[in-house]
Amino acid sequence: MTTPAPFCWYELLTNDDAAATDFYSHVVGWTAKPAEGAPEGVRYTLFETDNAPSAGMMALNDEACSAGARPGWLGYVEVADVDAAANKAKALGGSVYMAPADIPEVGRFALIGDPHGAAIGLMKWAQPMPAIPSMPMQTGRTGWHELMAGALEPDFAFYSELFGWSKLDELDMGPMGSYRLFGPAGEYAIGGMMTKPDEIPAPYWSYYFVVDEINAAVARVREKGGQVINGPMEVPGGAWVIQGLDPEGVNFALVAGPKDS
Repeated sequence: MTTPAPFCWYELLTNDDAAATDFYSHVVGWTAKPAEGAPEGVRYTLFETDNAPSAGMMALNDEACSAGARPGWLGYVEVADVDAAANKAKALGGSVYMAPADIPEVGRFALIGDPHGAAIGLMKWAQPMPAIPSMPMQTGRTGWHELMAGALEPDFAFYSELFGWSKLDELDMGPMGSYRLFGPAGEYAIGGMMTKPDEIPAPYWSYYFVVDEINAAVARVREKGGQVINGPMEVPGGAWVIQGLDPEGVNFALVAGPKDS
């Protein structure tokens, strides 16, 4: 049986790393610092929470753009063997967007797509990394992972077979269909999936960054030139979420705990 694979890293690809640093530092509360040992010609920034990395940011150069890279958030799932996982993804009907490659002293990675094209990363660290907590929610960390799938059933089957994720619950969303909670069997959910609405042009993953209080975070988003496109909305369990666009037009999401009564 496949050991359930965890999300282990989150990375923003951007054309304007200075503006993105200003936005996310203010909105989420991250501290930004240049990454040591980045490859020549690569500007890489670490976003930290309490002096520990929470996410990274890479400034897109001409070479990356020529290869098809576009601004957006990318999540990575930790696997035991990146090459084997990439081959398995392809055998399961997915795609390999970026073949496995090494990052010196960091690890080996690849970029794949599920059967309907949603992108997700694979990672094997060169050295063991501290686990990034997702529960309970800690400000500055990532508290939820959400797939707007091309089609729920085949895409869930793909991720279940590739990463060992299990169906933990199913929420009836009425005309929008089912919202499936997933995670390690017998444990808490780490995210949800649903078939995307027709008005969403392509499937994609969203990552919900934990903030202190949702209304204060909304104010910070607007102060820094971002847009709130959905929410604030209360979700089962009492948490509050928004989805938005940063000043570059990149999708992002925020989550906060229940409001004080």
